[in-house]
Amino acid sequence: MLDIIQLLPDSIANQIAAGEVVQRPASVVKELLENSIDAGASTIQLIIREAGKTLIQVIDDGLGMSETDARMCFERHATSKIRTSDDLFKIRTMGFRGEAMASIAAVAQVEMRTRRKTEELGVLVKIEASEIKAQEAVATEQGTSIQVKNLFYNVPARRNFLKSNPVEMRHILDEFQRVSLANPEITFTLHHNDSEIYNLPAGKLSRRIVDLFGKNYREQLASCEEETSFVSVRGFVGKPEFSKKTRGEQFFFANNRYIKNGYLNHAVMSAFEGLIAEGTHPFYVLFIEIDPIHIDINVHPTKTEIKFDDERTVYAIVQAAVRKAMSQHNLTPSLDFETDVNFTNNIFNFGNSPFQTKQQSAETFNGGPAVTTAIRHDNSSPRERTNLTNWNKLYEGLNRTADDFERKEVSQANFDFGKDFEPTPFTLKSKANDISDMRLQRGFRDSEATTFQIHNRYIVSQVKSGMLLIDQRAAYERILYEKFTQHLQKNDGASQQLLFPTTVTLTPVDFHLVLEIQEEIRNLGFVLSVTGHDTFVVNGIPADSPDENEQAMIEGLLEQFKHNEANLHLDKSENVARSMAKRSAGRFGVHALTVLEMNALVEQLFASSNPSYTPSGELTMKILSLEEMAGLFLK
Repeated sequence: MLDIIQLLPDSIANQIAAGEVVQRPASVVKELLENSIDAGASTIQLIIREAGKTLIQVIDDGLGMSETDARMCFERHATSKIRTSDDLFKIRTMGFRGEAMASIAAVAQVEMRTRRKTEELGVLVKIEASEIKAQEAVATEQGTSIQVKNLFYNVPARRNFLKSNPVEMRHILDEFQRVSLANPEITFTLHHNDSEIYNLPAGKLSRRIVDLFGKNYREQLASCEEETSFVSVRGFVGKPEFSKKTRGEQFFFANNRYIKNGYLNHAVMSAFEGLIAEGTHPFYVLFIEIDPIHIDINVHPTKTEIKFDDERTVYAIVQAAVRKAMSQHNLTPSLDFETDVNFTNNIFNFGNSPFQTKQQSAETFNGGPAVTTAIRHDNSSPRERTNLTNWNKLYEGLNRTADDFERKEVSQANFDFGKDFEPTPFTLKSKANDISDMRLQRGFRDSEATTFQIHNRYIVSQVKSGMLLIDQRAAYERILYEKFTQHLQKNDGASQQLLFPTTVTLTPVDFHLVLEIQEEIRNLGFVLSVTGHDTFVVNGIPADSPDENEQAMIEGLLEQFKHNEANLHLDKSENVARSMAKRSAGRFGVHALTVLEMNALVEQLFASSNPSYTPSGELTMKILSLEEMAGLFLK
């Protein structure tokens, strides 16, 4: 029988390796940018066409390569970064495996021009599907220029699985942001389809953050720094009030390499505990400097996951550094130990002196005489002093039954306010018992008596079995979701044209997200027109949208969309409908309603397909039966 195991050709082996290293255009961008950084470049240009499907070009002014190196870099496991196995534990460069260029050349058409400073002519290498097509001398600038054309042209299945251009461009922007954040001392530019997306001059880290994410980040940055003999932490954290529902603006770098580490992220989140709302995430850019011997970066093909030999110590230092930054910038709430929080309300302000003791306050609160000591300066008027001795008479008669209140109103108590005060007649009633003249207890069924609102948040309605309690915000979310879903299915969302169109400017990532979902949001009623690489004009908004600034409305919609995208597996239309409903319900859900509006809301809720739950599975209502209410009072 013939032997069946054979050594694969390099071209096939490279295609297999490319499946791990080159997953999408963003993977190519990451590898090429990191090569330029390792080459000592001070200026790096990234040029993209059709979200990297047609062209990815990186131009740098680094060291360049000799003719032999230019050819050798496309061989598997050919690298200038390591020589021995010991070097794996001393890695300071971005790359070290020698797989990237061979993997890229296996699934694309690559053209590279490179020249070293000491040489007059450079070299041009053309390679397609791991096969050298040309190698010749050429006049070129110092450094390296690599063009990757028609990615996955020879692997149709992989190319067909690429997402739309806006989606792929968002991934490219993510990689670009990470690399440029890690190297603020390098000038970066990014062009997409001949439009400049980013122009980032070399400078400080704070300047790089503002250039990448927007000017509004300038006011939320708090510097963070901690030095120890084992590890050092530096960078910036965002103020708690700027935290967002979505992840994506949390950056950890270990020795300038972007990493993903849930354990260290927990360290930061624990430092923010009690300062941010549950389910929100703070902004941070933190750099960890540690001896390479204490980490292992050869864990994952993308090199974004690393192992620390003492992760607990790193966790504690990161947590301490963030807490220190929060305290130094007064981002944590302070406590006034001189104030008794039980008596800060004006209702119980029985004297003007801040030196009143707890014992004096307690005696006064219990109806006893106001005590005056050497440290209390009582400047109260005779009327105030007599009021303090008679405050308990305000509550006389409140132990009467409901029948007493139906038959007779509480008459004015005989208060002794002093001879210099002439009282004005008034009447006290217990609001706990006086509800629309007790019509509920007497059996009236009119809507005004059986439906009312609590704190502009909840609607209470009487039903046959007891009491119906409706979460106003959740009810709006269910109703609006079904309305928006219908608009998306029928493409008939009504639009309210703006008298003065509004120009909205977004970050490049959010701008490409709008391009990705522009068909869906247009069906909801938005009328947008692109005017620049990160701006567009809003000419119309959905007819029933809340009264809100257009910029805030769109940013809120995108924020909720990204939150759903990260946590749920939804198609675009479903995600847009849920995001818009959630966002709008938050604005509609807390305001006063008339009886007619409350009844209309209840009717629309019960007319929906699933009135009991929001699209995300939260309860919209709760029926409290008569038996349950009796149980509350142990009857």
